[in-house]
Amino acid sequence: MILGISNTPRDYAWGARGKISALLGWAASDAPEAELWLGDHPGSPARVVESTQTLADVEVGRLPFLLKVLAAGSPLSLQAHPTMAQAQAGFGRENALGIPLDAANRNYKDAYYKPELIYAVSEAFEALCGFRSAAQAKASFDLLGVDVPLLTDDASLRTVFEWLITRGEGVDALIADVVAAADGSTPALATVLELAEAYPGDPGIVISLMLNRVTLEKGEVLYLPAGNIHAYLRGVGIELMASSDNVLRGGLTPKHIDVPELLSVLDFTPVPVPYLAAEHPSPGVEVFRPDVPDFVLVTIEDEGSYAITGPAIALCTDGDLEIVGSGSAYNLSRGDAVYITPDEGALSFAGLGTVFLATTGG
Repeated sequence: MILGISNTPRDYAWGARGKISALLGWAASDAPEAELWLGDHPGSPARVVESTQTLADVEVGRLPFLLKVLAAGSPLSLQAHPTMAQAQAGFGRENALGIPLDAANRNYKDAYYKPELIYAVSEAFEALCGFRSAAQAKASFDLLGVDVPLLTDDASLRTVFEWLITRGEGVDALIADVVAAADGSTPALATVLELAEAYPGDPGIVISLMLNRVTLEKGEVLYLPAGNIHAYLRGVGIELMASSDNVLRGGLTPKHIDVPELLSVLDFTPVPVPYLAAEHPSPGVEVFRPDVPDFVLVTIEDEGSYAITGPAIALCTDGDLEIVGSGSAYNLSRGDAVYITPDEGALSFAGLGTVFLATTGG
């Protein structure tokens, strides 16, 4: 079965006005367009086209992934996501405490982890992602002529981060010194000034210089596993993740921040920019396969094929293509999305256009 689905963009304040509509060829709304959810997650299940049902009503079982179109007009919060074990423990703990699922101080909305990838659709997609080494971070502050107590070449990143995020002695003065010294001459220093304007006095301003600052070019992908600290800054992308809404925030937000819980899920291991390279099984087909079984992202330009073994969702962002499976066919035009059942097997695509296909990995 191939079933048409759709949804309405979520209007979070950080969303970019008109960007999702522009990508999909829809009429722009008057509100910010932050995220378009295509999945069965109860937070915003996709609607079945020409029906009163949602995808949650027709999907058998739980869809393990969630496909989104994301458009950031201003920085998102510094955040990380838990492992599966951490999510299950945290969800059970907060349930036992009687914290409502929609409470502002709730950390765990479900019992699932949330590794994710982001594919840059705009010409540039700006992000912070993962800790740099203590020596690399210290070098950045040294260039500014700012001394950061506790930060030596072999310092514990956890110790420095905890001092910053809890506003230890001297942190407020350090934030002011870093902002005063930042001249915007590099992307990282421009980000310092942007964050300072949006969130004056927030420790995340200084923390940003401890992280990898990356500009994705169109078609490049980041993969962010559990524990990776990150923040999307600006741009339009296709986001694919395990289906969860568990977010532990670490700054740059007016929302709830639980420092002890955040520290318990963060991975402080220094990492390079976590690019995810594509597989190229055939002309016009790219496959982005992370190290989890929940999801794989496939891009098809004009013509190609891909065999699914689990449920799938396809989104057309340009042109017109026909999808043909073992028992169904569907004509996709720009802005159309479909849900595809596993029994359709080997899918073939033909036409002139671009399709993003999300499916399971194993």
